[in-house]
Formats: sequence, C-alpha cells, structure tokens
Amino acid sequence: MAAMSTRGDLHDLRHHGDVEMRDGAEGLIDLAVNVRTGTPPEWLRARIADSLRGLAAYPDGRAAREAVAARHGLPVERVLLTAGAAEAFVLLARALPVKRPVIVHPQFTEPESALRDAGHSVRRVLLGVADGFVLDPGAVPEDADLVMIGNPTNPTSVLHPADAIAKLARPGRTLVVDEAFMDAVPGEPEALAGRTDVPGLVVLRSLTKTWGLAGLRIGYVLAEPETVATLGRAQPLWPVSTPALAAAEACMSPEALAEAESAACRTAVERAHLLAGLAEFEEIRTVEAARGPFVLAHMTRADAVRARLRTLGFATRRGDTFPGLDTDWLRLAVRDRTTTNRFLQALDQSLTAVGC
Repeated sequence: MAAMSTRGDLHDLRHHGDVEMRDGAEGLIDLAVNVRTGTPPEWLRARIADSLRGLAAYPDGRAAREAVAARHGLPVERVLLTAGAAEAFVLLARALPVKRPVIVHPQFTEPESALRDAGHSVRRVLLGVADGFVLDPGAVPEDADLVMIGNPTNPTSVLHPADAIAKLARPGRTLVVDEAFMDAVPGEPEALAGRTDVPGLVVLRSLTKTWGLAGLRIGYVLAEPETVATLGRAQPLWPVSTPALAAAEACMSPEALAEAESAACRTAVERAHLLAGLAEFEEIRTVEAARGPFVLAHMTRADAVRARLRTLGFATRRGDTFPGLDTDWLRLAVRDRTTTNRFLQALDQSLTAVGC
C-alpha cells in the first residue's frame, strides 16, 4: 500500500551510482551504474568525432530536434533538447509555477533534489514492497499540481502500465514521466512518448544509458508546445553542445533504433539469468517484475554485503539513498552472463562472510 511522506532529510538525494566508481574503484566491475557496457558503439564514436570539425561554430540544434520529433511522430514544437535528462528536472523545478509537487518513490532522486533546491516543499508517495512497488494512481493527492514518476522506475525496475500513469493526468496538473530507461524495454510497450492525448504530459528521455553518453550529456523533453517554450526560455543559450547534437541525431536513425531494440532484447535475457541466479539464495528476495536494465534486491545487512563485494571486485548501488528503501537493499545493473556468474560467486562468498 502506498504511503505519504514529506520528510526530505533522511536520505542522501545527491548520491548516485557513479559515486561507487570514483576514488578507490580501480579494477572494480561496475554493477552500480546503469549505462550499457561496450558503448558508445564505434559508428557513434565516429559521428561524434566528425562533429568536432564544426566546433568553431555555435551549436545548431535544428536537425537533431527534427530527428527526435520524427522518431516519436511529433511536431518539432513539442521537442526540447537538454544537456541530459537531469537538466530537464532543473528546468521543470525553476520554470513552472509549481505549488504542490508530488514525487512517486522509490525513484531517481534528482527530480526531488531539483524541486527542493528551487524552494519547493515536496510531498512523497511511497510505493510499497508488499505491492511490488506497483503504482496506485489513487494514492496521489488530488491537489497535486505536478506529479513525477519514472517508467520503468529506477531503482525498482518496475514498468507501470501506461494507462495507470495516464490516470494521474488532471486539468491544471503537469504529469512528468521519466522514461530514461524505456528504450531498454523491448518494444517500449508502456511508453507515453509520442502521446498527445494526455493533458499536461511531459515525457523525459535520455540517450546516456543505452548509448553510453553519460559524459556527453544529451536528453530531451516531449511536451505541449507551451510547456516546451516555457522550459526553453529558462535554458541558457546553446545548452547542448555540437557533439551532443550530432549524437542525438545519429541515435534517432532507423538503424540506431534497431540496434537499441536488439540490445534491449539481449538485456531481457541477461536480466532473467541474473534473477534466476539470485533466486537460488534464500537470503535474497528481488523485485521479480523487473523490466529495466537493473534489478533491486533485498537482503539483511546489504550494506555489509556491498562492502564485502567491493573487496571481491564488484561495485553495487546502495539502496538507502532512495526514499522508501533502507540499508537492506542493493541495485544491481544487468551485465553479460559471464560477468553475472562471477558476481553470483562473489555474492555467495559475501553472504557467508557477513553471516546473513
């Protein structure tokens, strides 16, 4: 059952998976960051490198914006390019006349951080583990004028039905759906990107996860033209670099979309293997409905297990920085079968050493 909360001081909302791979992480296998391994592909590296010839000119985002619009079957006026999806959270928090924002948790914490930094008081709807972290639209307060939810949600990996999310729409409400991991779901069956029939809908997309562009910072917003214009006015001039624009345009091509779909299908297979391996441990329970490129796992003393795993060569994502979770949760990125098998062996050793 979902619960309401207004507390913002019990979780480190600025902690993200990349912290696990900073100082002292040399040689660790990364299960903490949800960026697809082996990326960017060589053809994308070449496109980005070729764009460097035009660095003397100011960035021109028209071609990339048109490519994104065409990919989703939308008019270009409904597209805003951003320096990663994270910039969009800041724009939404600062540019919209929000008074009663609500965040559906557990989810990516940057939206709440952006709202709080902009001076907003944020209410939380906490989805429950007993319900599999599934969205209950009725748990969201009727007076909320902005609602944010991830789909599939980070860190639970739950893919909410598009119809359930659409039920959150109301006159006078902005409904923000973070679809940063939707292209990692084969067929994108619950995507709201491209929908124009849901009032107040804002969909955020990121190219950093599937294409390995976290260091380049590229994402986009899909929304009503008036909202796009409002957010655009809050951006600095030339917010997206020329190399990032080149990457965005390239990733919208039919060939790139087919490659992303193939990668999503492989991830689904590897995720099933990881879940099957975790199911062998009676000390662990997982969110079995996982549909993203990561899995959320619960175990007693997960913080100690995480520390032990580091000594055995694996970095994992702590769960206690996500509202609604505590120190008994870990998020695990889906990797290839060989890596997963090695991890499961290390996990077995860690559980024994910690005494779970």
